[in-house]
Amino acid sequence: MSDFPKAIRIVEQGPREGFQFEKQPVPTVAKVELIDALSGTGLSQIQTVSFVNPKMVPQMADAEAVVAGITPKPGVRYTALALNEAGIRRALATGRLDLEGFVSLTASEAFLLRNQRQTMAESIEKQRGAVGLYKAHGIDVNRVSIMAAFGCNFEGDIPVERVLDLVQAGIDIAAGHGSRIRQLNLSDTMGWATPRTIRQVLEKVRARFPDLELALHLHDTRGMGIANAYAGLEMGVSTFDSCVGGLGGCPFAGNPAAAGNVCTEDLVFLCDELGIETGVSAEAMIEAARLAERIVGHPLPGSVKTGGTLARRRAAIAANKGVGQ
Repeated sequence: MSDFPKAIRIVEQGPREGFQFEKQPVPTVAKVELIDALSGTGLSQIQTVSFVNPKMVPQMADAEAVVAGITPKPGVRYTALALNEAGIRRALATGRLDLEGFVSLTASEAFLLRNQRQTMAESIEKQRGAVGLYKAHGIDVNRVSIMAAFGCNFEGDIPVERVLDLVQAGIDIAAGHGSRIRQLNLSDTMGWATPRTIRQVLEKVRARFPDLELALHLHDTRGMGIANAYAGLEMGVSTFDSCVGGLGGCPFAGNPAAAGNVCTEDLVFLCDELGIETGVSAEAMIEAARLAERIVGHPLPGSVKTGGTLARRRAAIAANKGVGQ
């Protein structure tokens, strides 16, 4: 039995997650152009950049310039990713972002060492400092994000109990600073999830943390992105991260040829056909996906931007039937 939500919230991450994975430099003006185009699609939240070490992720070296160039649209939240205190300070200094406080932990120590050069113990300790900094600036911390929650290219399958323990660690870190965690974001960073493991992990998480709202961050490394999103919808997940055109990937995941994140316009199309409200125009997202494809200069894996929506096809068929009547 499925328990589809009536509506979902989509957090667009193409400008950040997508562009950080591109091998060729993406001009700042082009990044701003895509963000402004996405602002007109009905999306309520766009993750614009990440504030990370430019030596590690050179595509994000212009993060401040990108944020400065955006034309904000009322009703759209512009956020950014910052995984440590230095990044948080840079994000705060822009004065133009709606920063979200969250605890970021990783279920694979092997990946954590490659991605952030930290052990798991060091990561947990650094997150205490990051949460303290958020709170010092009046930013509430209400979300835990677990990377590599479904599997790792370096460690293999991730025990669900480890994920559950990390969720509890995140809750405890936030509570230590007077915050209450309300949402858990599980990330399939390296594309190990399948619909079966999505259901298995979510069932166990719900059994232990029944009050947490669940969100999914899905990669399409092995072609399971939209299938995993469907499994999440069946489980009642109401928040999804996605990337326009299927942009994205993780530079440290050990698979440089991998596909990107679950595609935003494909996810919107799926929800439209299921009767699930997103607030996002599939047609506008298709145009934004085509813009993203022109910007990066190579084909993007999203399907609906090529095949079109069924709503448009149905309208064309209906119009043709009316000719001559």
